[in-house]
Amino acid sequence: MLKSIHHVAIICSDYERSKHFYTQVLGLKTIAENYRKERQSYKLDLALPQGGQIELFSFPKPPTRPSRPEACGLRHLAFVVDSVEQVKHILEEKGCEVEPIRIDEFTGKAFTFFSDPDGLPIELYQQ
Repeated sequence: MLKSIHHVAIICSDYERSKHFYTQVLGLKTIAENYRKERQSYKLDLALPQGGQIELFSFPKPPTRPSRPEACGLRHLAFVVDSVEQVKHILEEKGCEVEPIRIDEFTGKAFTFFSDPDGLPIELYQQ
């Protein structure tokens, strides 16, 4: 039946700012970038290391979506990393505000959160 996640679609409020964040700060590689004139929308396909993708969209004046306090719907994106501490340090050097590292009470694994330019929570989870 289900095998894996193919992609996660994200609509951003400022395309260039979000493109910079996902490609330069997070280091994701561009697969394709297209402008859809009829929708006044960019679509940027970004490769994740294990084959999945992030689709980054721009639309004119998208409505804001609450993410905090715990809003209903998609809560956050979570990425596996070798070292939460190391990636936290790299992100902070690039100007990201990263929460203190915590330990998952059930798995004993380290994790932390930071946000993309539109406030979408992103989790780093130590494998």
